[in-house]
Amino acid sequence: MAPGIGSARMAKVLLLCMLVLHSDMAYAATYRVGDAAGWTFHVTNWPNGKQFMSGDILVFNYAVGAHNVVVVNRAGYQTCSTPPGSTVYVSGNDRITLTKGLNYFICNFPGHCEGGMKIAVNAI
Repeated sequence: MAPGIGSARMAKVLLLCMLVLHSDMAYAATYRVGDAAGWTFHVTNWPNGKQFMSGDILVFNYAVGAHNVVVVNRAGYQTCSTPPGSTVYVSGNDRITLTKGLNYFICNFPGHCEGGMKIAVNAI
């Protein structure tokens, strides 16, 4: 092998890897849950008609102390309960990256989830 050929190939591979990683991040979309109303009651149908991808970001805006966002499993979503170990967000401007498959979110303040403050998002 001639001197420098291995280095040139390595540089091309590194450049290709950087382009692939950059292209994945460039296509991630950011969605404000509930649109202008934000994270509030009756948002259960908000995801309808939208196509979400793994890596997309959901932004939950709400008044601090009035609500929260809890990442739950399917059972927690269906029963409006918080399984042990669930992640709870309380900043009022929470940014959550979607993982592939179904992602479930509720507000676990008493009566809020039952009032439609929950969403199920399927990311492909």
